Amino acid sequence: MSATLIKNAQVVNEGTITYTDVRIVDQRIERIAVNIEAKPGDQIINADGAYLLPGMIDDQVHFREPGLTHKGTIASESRAAVAGGITSYMEMPNVNPATTTIAALERKFDIAKQSSLANYSFYLGATEDNLEQIKLLDPSKHCGVKVFMGASTGDLLVEDPQALEAIFRDAPVLIVTHCESGAVIKANQEKLLSSKTQFAIDDHPVLRDEHACYASSSYAVGLAKKYNSQLHVLHITSAKELALFEAGPIDNKSITTEACVHHLWFSEKDYAALGNQIKCNPAIKTEHDRNSLLAALKTGQIDIIATDHAPHTWQEKQVPYEQAPAGLPLVQHALLSLFEQVEQGVMTLPQVVEKAAHNPAIRYRIQERGYIREGYYADLVLIDSKAGTLVSNENSLYHCAWSPFAGHRFSAQIKNTWVNGKLVYANQQIIDDPSAAMRLAFAG
Repeated sequence: MSATLIKNAQVVNEGTITYTDVRIVDQRIERIAVNIEAKPGDQIINADGAYLLPGMIDDQVHFREPGLTHKGTIASESRAAVAGGITSYMEMPNVNPATTTIAALERKFDIAKQSSLANYSFYLGATEDNLEQIKLLDPSKHCGVKVFMGASTGDLLVEDPQALEAIFRDAPVLIVTHCESGAVIKANQEKLLSSKTQFAIDDHPVLRDEHACYASSSYAVGLAKKYNSQLHVLHITSAKELALFEAGPIDNKSITTEACVHHLWFSEKDYAALGNQIKCNPAIKTEHDRNSLLAALKTGQIDIIATDHAPHTWQEKQVPYEQAPAGLPLVQHALLSLFEQVEQGVMTLPQVVEKAAHNPAIRYRIQERGYIREGYYADLVLIDSKAGTLVSNENSLYHCAWSPFAGHRFSAQIKNTWVNGKLVYANQQIIDDPSAAMRLAFAG
């Protein structure tokens, strides 16, 4: 048996911060107590007062494999994720070919088994004619079905009302949605073209405005209520949408939502400096919207924080606005950005852990993860809140080799990351061991 004893940590878990020790044996947390005595063979790590958190569970990433591996791979992006304290992720179906069959879904699990450094699951993508495949999803094995309700291309765009009704009626798993109304976006385009001949980056939040988001997210919530579906609305970006969601604890909610770290950090004022680097769908909007999202995290209207990590090459971003792809790489610095929110007094550390670890585990019914508890898998991250991290494109581990945070110094630093009890990141270096990661299991 391998064993690790973490001494003198500030454990952030279930609403409290407690000085204590944690002993890991093989894959799991064996004991949590003050002054645990080391046993022969224990690897001892003195946390020296650093914060020990359950690893972040990121329910929304795009790792680009198969078919788009010039942007990223499961291997490269999962390594960036563990360097950022993310120990589990759920990955999206808009790859090439799109993940719209159970066979294609299982092929991605096979790739991850060989190459992922973090625990993994994958969504099936909904189309307007793959309902029979959706019905085959197993709630104990599959994290959910992704529905692009507008703002997508090809087979993954689902706009037909009958197809949407059938998905919300018959899906045996959690339905997760990208909500932007194509009709509203088109109307916004026509309105803007009456006064200009082409669009620029500062038009992005105007084209994909709060009305486009609300028209789609309210439609999704209405369908979920009609069919008593389990619905999770991804990456909420506007204050207007918040009225659709109940405040309070996540327990027993059938309709939930999340915010992503870039929508909590950037505002439309950042387009001037960062341009296409922060072009994403849904768009980054106003300071008022950002501040409303941060406030809604405290009330419980927003249940989860995720990344929507979506890498594109630097060259792909260096084109005119309309041709530039939407999305930005985030997993390596997401948790650090949340620590910065804590430093600024916007959030507390227990709130960060609740939204980034506890609540994803509850919503997805992930077995034995998301908490620091005896008997649970040892998915842990040790963070020094004072060491600091200067972000550069050169020290970003993404395959695309750039970060929208380049040039920013975060106040905290990721010191260590454990996945199922194995140390996979330490001393700012990846410890490459894909055997550490596991396929996520769900209570079903």
